[in-house]
Amino acid sequence: MKKMIECVPNFSEGRDLDKIEQMVTPFRGKEDVKLLDYQRDRDHNRLVITALGEPVAMKQAVVDAIGVAVDLIDMRKHEGQHPRMGAVDVVPFIPIKNVSMTEAIDFSKDVANEVSKKYGLPVFLYEKSATDTERQNLAAIRKGQFEGMAEKLKDPRWKPDFGPQDIHPTAGVTAIGARMPLVAFNVNLNTDDLGLANAIAHRVRHTNGGLRYCKAIGVALQDRGIVQVSMNLTDYTKTSLYSVFELVRIEARRYGVNIVGSEIIGLVPMEALIDTAAYYMGVENFSMDQVLETRIME
Repeated sequence: MKKMIECVPNFSEGRDLDKIEQMVTPFRGKEDVKLLDYQRDRDHNRLVITALGEPVAMKQAVVDAIGVAVDLIDMRKHEGQHPRMGAVDVVPFIPIKNVSMTEAIDFSKDVANEVSKKYGLPVFLYEKSATDTERQNLAAIRKGQFEGMAEKLKDPRWKPDFGPQDIHPTAGVTAIGARMPLVAFNVNLNTDDLGLANAIAHRVRHTNGGLRYCKAIGVALQDRGIVQVSMNLTDYTKTSLYSVFELVRIEARRYGVNIVGSEIIGLVPMEALIDTAAYYMGVENFSMDQVLETRIME
């Protein structure tokens, strides 16, 4: 049986279609690599690619895509609503089939070592690959963003795990690591008050006493004239989509605003959606074994 690993690299470009196509190209038409999905967001100015593949082929595709991004993206000119610290902001690897978490961690370190040498890129290891507990949380690494990263790296505590001590002048800094599947889930509100979205995000996210496996920020969707609470659920089996949705709804009510929609960025495990559907439908004693596609794929 083949080993399969998933990669969900996030690039700091969501507006220039030509650049986006060039960054996606390394994942197209490759043996043992399948491009599952890619989504761009103009407001976030961010591209999220989801690919699945055999480790050797995946490594080559990722290294090539990172090289394209380093060549094309100048972070000195980058503007967007999503926090970011580099042209290739974060590269997570997720073990899918016949790959252990330990193997995924070793794989992430191998990729980090290669791109740091090949492109002169400072790389932090994060999540399961982190060399220090302070570096497990991507938000802690990213704090200061691109604009503050040059000064941050002068602190010996923030020496990159691979690559130079100084930021890449145009591509900034990258985080690479292994993790469990993550759900990127955004909830949109019928207001343009960014301060309100940030206040709700403050109450929802774990670091401020909210839901344990939820990270959240407020984001302005300028093209639509509304704001959203943008979230990452780092363990959807313990912090569910419906729990997050309902807590945002409750907190929004205190400000007299309503939810007008939500979105999922990238791919999502079927179990997360089935769990949510079962909750809202009040289905009793439901299990994934009752899902037709689950039985077909056995």
